[in-house]
Amino acid sequence: MAVLIGQSLTSSPSSAAAPSPAESPTRHRPRVLGEADGAVPDGTTVFDDVPAVANLDADFLQALRQAATDAAEDGVEIFVNGGWRSPAYQENLLREAVRKYGSEEEASRWVATPEKSNHVAGHAIDIGHAEAKAWLSKRGAAYGLCQIYRNEPWHYELRPEAVENGCPPMYDDPTHDPRMQ
Repeated sequence: MAVLIGQSLTSSPSSAAAPSPAESPTRHRPRVLGEADGAVPDGTTVFDDVPAVANLDADFLQALRQAATDAAEDGVEIFVNGGWRSPAYQENLLREAVRKYGSEEEASRWVATPEKSNHVAGHAIDIGHAEAKAWLSKRGAAYGLCQIYRNEPWHYELRPEAVENGCPPMYDDPTHDPRMQ
């Protein structure tokens, strides 16, 4: 997956307007965002060596891989829809959310700024497939993996204290999370 900054995530780079002849193709060419920025290829798991996975916090990644190993024993594969992201990729997602939801305020319920995003910090992952989300919602605390936002059943972060105490109460959405203020 590759996107141009300012392009829809579903747009391909070939759908972008070509630079005018007066523009230098190297000076004004839009930057393409791809795997190096955290775009996740289809079918990615927590065992794949792509930047969205490899750039996650080491303790977080270890917990994810242990959970995925145990989930596989139950016949569940944990896929990654989002992990670590570059600030540019996160900014692109935020701009897309503002366009989709019509305001920065509404977009902030779904996408954090690059400065506040736990994806940019390597401390958040978005899990794919309903079976994996269901498995983690029941068993994730044993690995310190917790769903943080009620409106995002795919978003997990590491909370090591959850192993002993269970996951903390969820925030309704990121606008209720004091870390996002």
